[in-house]
Amino acid sequence: MKIKQLSIFLENRKGRMKKALDVLEKGGVSIRALSIADTSDFGILRLIVPEPENTKKLLEDNNFIVKIGEVIAVRMEDEPGSLGKILGILDEDDINLSYLYAFVEEKENRAIVLLHPEQIDEGIEALLAGGAEVISADDIYSL
Repeated sequence: MKIKQLSIFLENRKGRMKKALDVLEKGGVSIRALSIADTSDFGILRLIVPEPENTKKLLEDNNFIVKIGEVIAVRMEDEPGSLGKILGILDEDDINLSYLYAFVEEKENRAIVLLHPEQIDEGIEALLAGGAEVISADDIYSL
């Protein structure tokens, strides 16, 4: 139920993110989800891709610093209050969330939120016990 996520460290320089995306394009890598977080000196581009290990190597071969981490994917209704319900499940079990990002599944009028709690295994257990629809990496890759 854990989804591998790439975190690419980018200097805050003009064109650096574009270069990373060009490498992915030339490598034929499809991006399923992405998020960018930045500071004044660097950014972290977080990606969900179908072959994370191969993509990590591709990026490293092109002089990018890449880390593989894990997130949880939860499918929910695309309506007001749905995200609050998911976060409420984690709050009830006192599980702190480091970050999240989401995207909409247009075909089914549903959304998928990618969550990174401090305790990922406990997060999965709490979400399942709370009735959340935790989905697999294969589900994400097939979108």
